[in-house]
Amino acid sequence: MSELHDPFRAPRRESGILKCEFQGEEVPMILRHADVRRAAKDWATFSSDAPFRVPIPSEEEVRSIRQLPIETDPPEHTEYRAIIEPFFKRAKDPGVIASVERLVDELLDVAMGRDAIEIVHEFALPLQSRALTFLLNVPEREAETWIRWGIHVFRVEATGAHQEVGLETYLHQQFDRAEADPGDDFFSALTQATYGGRALSRDEMMGFANLTFAGGRDTIIHSVSSILAYFGRHPEALEFLREDPQRIIHASEEFFRAITPLTHIGRVCPVETTVHGAVVPPRGRVSLCWASANQDETVFDAPQDVRLDRKPNPHLAFGFGAHLCIGAAHARLLVRTLLHKCTARVGSISVLEAVARVEKEAAYERQSAYESLTLRITPL
Repeated sequence: MSELHDPFRAPRRESGILKCEFQGEEVPMILRHADVRRAAKDWATFSSDAPFRVPIPSEEEVRSIRQLPIETDPPEHTEYRAIIEPFFKRAKDPGVIASVERLVDELLDVAMGRDAIEIVHEFALPLQSRALTFLLNVPEREAETWIRWGIHVFRVEATGAHQEVGLETYLHQQFDRAEADPGDDFFSALTQATYGGRALSRDEMMGFANLTFAGGRDTIIHSVSSILAYFGRHPEALEFLREDPQRIIHASEEFFRAITPLTHIGRVCPVETTVHGAVVPPRGRVSLCWASANQDETVFDAPQDVRLDRKPNPHLAFGFGAHLCIGAAHARLLVRTLLHKCTARVGSISVLEAVARVEKEAAYERQSAYESLTLRITPL
């Protein structure tokens, strides 16, 4: 239905890697689907035990806490992950599912009640923030603070008359509250959790919470925005799903493949490693390029096309191996609910204004989302 831009096609075919410079460090990007999967499983060679250096660019300057469990390797990763996994499994709870359905209905009511709505900040951001309260089992009003942080939670706290509490200050406040008066919410669970037979340190609690608030925030926001923009440019896609809502499961997976909001993620090589002829020095990094793997023509037929009935669809939008995205079920719930509600309630979507978000690197450029997106959404 739509040709996707693939900036990694030529190097993927020719050598399997693309050398890029990030923050003064040469990082070979691993591009082929099979190679990315293999590296993602080989945590001994391609390690995540690297505080601040798993994201690319690295985040030493924007946070002070190691994110857990993502910035650890098995067996530590396995035990750390088990601490918070019950909250992310709430995405399959009937009560949470019903709350997400109600939330999407409310947001569509607002959108269809206007002549135009800016989707990134007025629809996708509230959807992500308010839905997160259901996972963490905290009052939905908490999302009001999270929404005010905007798309990116790592920010300098504002000063003056409208001072805003930043992420780390907010998290400390929540843990102080939970320690003094524990409940059945995410923060309370962490204050009572143990690791290796001991209580979690405050830094460990902060590491879990930091990832929870930062890890899937922009990816969900950009996925939701991109899907609605796609319907605006391809009204036949909405009709295709409306004809048979059972197509929604395959369609949601195809959207994840086609959008791949997280281009890549870093891994650190503990010892000197050679990747397709590129020598990575000890403690040097490689990149696992999900976006390239998801357009590998040896795996996906006509990968440049968005096929909402594509199957099988072994995409890597949620990663692979031990570090598979812990929020995958939550993301799937939000997208599938959005598709169901749009097919049932939305008559048409028109793109009024769109400002693309483009990743510009020396070796490639890739549109992964929108800075802003204004739509007109009319009821069925």
